[in-house]
Amino acid sequence: MVAFPKIELHVHLEGTVRPATLLAIARRNGYTLPADSLEGLAELCRFRDFPHFLTVWMATTPALQTAADFHQVVVDYAAEAAGLGAVYLEGIFSPAEPAMRGVAWEEVFEGYCEGAQEARERFGIEIFFTPDITRAYSPQLAKETVRWCARYRERGVLAVGLGGLETAPEPFAKAFALARSLGLGSVPHAGEGAGPASIRGALDALHADRIRHGIRAVEDPALVAELAARGIVLDVTPVSNLRTRVVATLDEHPLRALAAVGVRCSISTDDPALMATDLTLDYALAAHLGAAPRWVFDNGVAGALCDEPTRARLRSIGEEFDWTTVGAAPAQLVDSLR
Repeated sequence: MVAFPKIELHVHLEGTVRPATLLAIARRNGYTLPADSLEGLAELCRFRDFPHFLTVWMATTPALQTAADFHQVVVDYAAEAAGLGAVYLEGIFSPAEPAMRGVAWEEVFEGYCEGAQEARERFGIEIFFTPDITRAYSPQLAKETVRWCARYRERGVLAVGLGGLETAPEPFAKAFALARSLGLGSVPHAGEGAGPASIRGALDALHADRIRHGIRAVEDPALVAELAARGIVLDVTPVSNLRTRVVATLDEHPLRALAAVGVRCSISTDDPALMATDLTLDYALAAHLGAAPRWVFDNGVAGALCDEPTRARLRSIGEEFDWTTVGAAPAQLVDSLR
């Protein structure tokens, strides 16, 4: 299968760290992981269920403590993604989490932003950032996160997101209004763990430019029609949806139905190291569900929050690539997730 151009709009950078890298970072920082061998850590990180995923996340992400760590995370994932055809990424990270552990906000943002610059120079991949506010945050911490994001607008921070367990988004309306006033976009998680009401709240209260996940819109035909009419792009993560059991089986995945009625869907990995996936696998499942690679790429261009010169370069990549060379996804990839 040809490594065709890909755009990834939804990837949690803390969830991209493969076990060998995580172990090395933890050792240099003197941080004790729940497992102290590569084999043990690989087994620990193997997805079992969503509560286990959260437990692993909370036990492993504190290993990331310095600007050098955050820098390495970006560069390593850029190398992986570019090797699979990615030309543009919007990476997610949760800056308040290390800040609450005593890591300076500047350390977090500088590390990620400098890593993105190195990745551009080494791999030719454009990397921008859309950091998350977590729903467990207080209103004050949510606004502080927004203000720090705005300080790094010129370094590639494009928007803020809303993550964590999908409770109603409306309590964060003021934080997202502040973000808009500071020139930042809105990309909340909605319509994964919670249903259509969470998507409606993200659109109406948070003025979402794009929806992270959004697949449960299929439960509300009027909402589906509105998404299609407005051209709202959904960040769809097929493997993650199966791993978390938001979708029971591959052939029941809503992507097929959403694409059939004109809802724009991009394809991403979500947390590739913890979900045992990569861009090749997620795009293979998307193609199986009727989301052709060129269509997905064009939706990625439409959903990207970058400046117009960058968007124009992405359009050119899509127009110049010979998409007829992209064959069908290997059957074994699809069968591995049935």
